[in-house]
Amino acid sequence: MRRQTPDRPVSPRPLSALRGLSPFLRPYRARIALAFVLLCLASATILVVPLAFRDLLDAGFGGEAAVSGGLFGADNLDARFVGLFALAALWALTVAARYYTVSWIGERVTADLRSAVYARVLGQSPQFFETLQTGEVLSRLTGDTTLIQTVVGSSVSMGLRSLFQFVGGMVMLAVTSVQLFGLIFGLMALLALPIVAIGRRVRKLSRESQDRIADASALAGEILNAMPTVQAFTQEHNEARRFAARSETSFVAAVRRTKVRALLTGLIIAAVMGTIIFVLWIGAQQVQAGVLSVGELGAFVLYAALVAGGAGTLAEVWGDVMRAGGATERLLELLHAESAIREAAIPQRPQWGEQVSIRFEHVGFSYPARPTVRALDDICLDIAPGERVALVGPSGAGKTSLLQLLLRYYEASSGCIRFNGQDIRALTLHELRAAIAIVPQEPVIFSASALENIRYGRPSASDAEVLAAAQAAAADEFIARLPEGYASFLGERGTRLSGGQRQRIAIARAILKGAQVLLLDEATSALDAESEVLVQQGLAAAMQGRTTLIIAHRLATVQQVDRIVVLEEGRIVETGTPADLRRQGGLYARLAALQLDL
Repeated sequence: MRRQTPDRPVSPRPLSALRGLSPFLRPYRARIALAFVLLCLASATILVVPLAFRDLLDAGFGGEAAVSGGLFGADNLDARFVGLFALAALWALTVAARYYTVSWIGERVTADLRSAVYARVLGQSPQFFETLQTGEVLSRLTGDTTLIQTVVGSSVSMGLRSLFQFVGGMVMLAVTSVQLFGLIFGLMALLALPIVAIGRRVRKLSRESQDRIADASALAGEILNAMPTVQAFTQEHNEARRFAARSETSFVAAVRRTKVRALLTGLIIAAVMGTIIFVLWIGAQQVQAGVLSVGELGAFVLYAALVAGGAGTLAEVWGDVMRAGGATERLLELLHAESAIREAAIPQRPQWGEQVSIRFEHVGFSYPARPTVRALDDICLDIAPGERVALVGPSGAGKTSLLQLLLRYYEASSGCIRFNGQDIRALTLHELRAAIAIVPQEPVIFSASALENIRYGRPSASDAEVLAAAQAAAADEFIARLPEGYASFLGERGTRLSGGQRQRIAIARAILKGAQVLLLDEATSALDAESEVLVQQGLAAAMQGRTTLIIAHRLATVQQVDRIVVLEEGRIVETGTPADLRRQGGLYARLAALQLDL
């Protein structure tokens, strides 16, 4: 089932949504002003052209070539044609300059918006992704920003040009013949209400269409990230059918939007053209009656064509603006999303040195998706600086939840966690997490070289430091055998490595970070016996002098820790050394009897 953010009411005015782009447009005010000036010059130039044609018709083709003056103040036809060509050249130059300027603005604003949204998403807590799939986020970052780029980089400019052309044409129609203009204006006013009503329907359908496209993208992203599982269970055909169904749904939504938008465009063009043709019929009768000259009617025809062309373009642009309005709303939802983890208003500086003590004070926690289920219940635990503590217990006991609270991926529902006596909520997230290195149960390998994957733990590390970390994690021996050694590309999500090799890369990354606290979440679970011995040696060196929490299901891996904490159903039920816990005969003793053959 698709997860998404709560639906927002669709604003009836797309411009109100697009107003949210103003912070991204503001830095480029000078270029926007230049584009506006070029737009005005181009529009003014094209509006002068019908006047030139009027002079040609009246002075040249109307048999009055000897009449002096006219638009260019010349008496011969050659000068008039040269002047007309000069107008065309000026129009071409201003249009080309305007196109380049607005295209630059569109590309720049889109890149800025995409970066801002992505940065905002990176700052969200895991709770955010419980309600929004990453595929939908990618859809918004790509498809929605492309729509906005189209509007900002071309459609708005075309719309303004058409609006100036429409308004200027209407003014010149009034100058040419007030009576004919009055007829056009009155008829067009009658058509405004149905056009506005249909436009609102297009806006709503545009938002729906973008949501359905995001559904398909979310499904595709989820399945492509799980291809080995899909193929292992021979679900390729089923997944292809699921995606085809999502694509069909998005197609149906797009067709509904296109039908209404086509109706809107057709209605506007038919109404405008019908109005103009009717008015021209009246104008032709006035020419026959001697009320208008041939040149004035010709100019009126050209201005009417400009008005009709402007109206048609405005109809198409308005459809683009309404689609972009929906896309902007979806992006602004991400841009304005607040993380569930809030930074302290006045953060404290960390009060620790080389070692850190950890204290859990009556910590309780429920996951936001399961608010009635206590993942942790009244956890009280003191961990001394440099102590190695293992967390064991059945699945769902709360071990991973403790690590997530330490990293502030989630906020404790009650109680607090302290580092050297400081409440971790009083620290910045950056400083807190900088003090913690983690080796997750499912290590993440990036699409980069082995060297850069390990250096991710500390980007400023030298090649020699990366090599030392790899040797400590027993990763050097298999990296050296890769075709290009440390420069070898490891494939997307480490597809060129085995599970154990991926885990050793992650261990090397954590060792390189050199943080005061080390979290090991089943760090050796994917290793064979020989590799495990080597990695355990590396981990022992990494844990030296560092406060370490180890999640372990395999009890054989935690026999050398200082203390074991046993959790069950979110509560601490036992604590002590491995020998002490075996003697107590509780949960740990039962687990040890099953695993260690004791």
